[in-house]
Amino acid sequence: MEDIFLDPHIKISLYRYLMSATPEIFRSLADPTRLRIVALLRAMELSVGELAQVLGQSQPRVSRHVKILIEAGLVERRKEGSWVFLSLGRRDRVEPLFALLDAWSGIDGEDPWAIADAARLAAVRADRAAAAERYFALHAKDWDELRSLHIAESEVEAAIARALGEEAIGRLVDIGTGTGRMLELFAAGASSAVGVDRSPEMLRLARVKLAEAGLPAAELRQGDMYSLPLPSASADTVIIHQVLHYAQQPAAAVAEAARLLAPGGRLLIVDFAPHDREELRARDAHARLGFADEAVLGWMATAGLAARVVEHLQGGELTVTLWEGEQPRARLKVVA
Repeated sequence: MEDIFLDPHIKISLYRYLMSATPEIFRSLADPTRLRIVALLRAMELSVGELAQVLGQSQPRVSRHVKILIEAGLVERRKEGSWVFLSLGRRDRVEPLFALLDAWSGIDGEDPWAIADAARLAAVRADRAAAAERYFALHAKDWDELRSLHIAESEVEAAIARALGEEAIGRLVDIGTGTGRMLELFAAGASSAVGVDRSPEMLRLARVKLAEAGLPAAELRQGDMYSLPLPSASADTVIIHQVLHYAQQPAAAVAEAARLLAPGGRLLIVDFAPHDREELRARDAHARLGFADEAVLGWMATAGLAARVVEHLQGGELTVTLWEGEQPRARLKVVA
């Protein structure tokens, strides 16, 4: 077996981890069920109910194990509607642990529990995919009707890629991520990727799509566009794709998106130009029938961004527009 501890960077990381870890961390992993939970969450985020299904244990019992792991900082808990989702703790806290576990698993051979858990995890993925298909089938007609009113979605996505250009995406945040399409397209080129949506149903759809795309590391969080669950200056690229027309207060949504941008960060908004399709208000809950360039650029400027129109995409009854705002880079103070 290759000795991973020959790598000096891993050796230093492990040493610091072992020296700084509290006894609670090691006690939290003393139970085989909790080791299985950590391994399962390494594969994908899971609800408490899904975790209980895979482990073959009751939800109260699983919740007690999870509580211990949360207190040790190895697992994080997040509520989405009536569901509670679990994910791993901070990367710098769990990655040294995985290096140890991987080394030990290579010595002891394949764990039969791990084989059984992987099979049941596949069943959870299948259940999620089936639920997604049902949701898509229920709403496909409305989505197809809306898409038929504007230029092909593939051309819109190509325009977004052109707007992002060759510049590094860095830390990506997709506001109103829906099915996670923007993450599916651009997360692989980002240093980190987070999708935020208010709807638990859409987040569950996004999890299925991202798993199918091989992007399980992309994070999904429930949150409102007016109060995003992310710290200021935590993003380099923020995308609001076909979401702003649902906003009752679009200026506030733009200001909140701008708050996330680090110096030099970019906000890309993709939405409709002004139109008169009143039926979209009642049928699809559109709060705004498109936006004039002056309005969007004004909201960006008020939020402190240098704003511009990127492109107008015509070719249907509705015109799609791309606007970009950039957070000014910090200026160096000159001391006389």
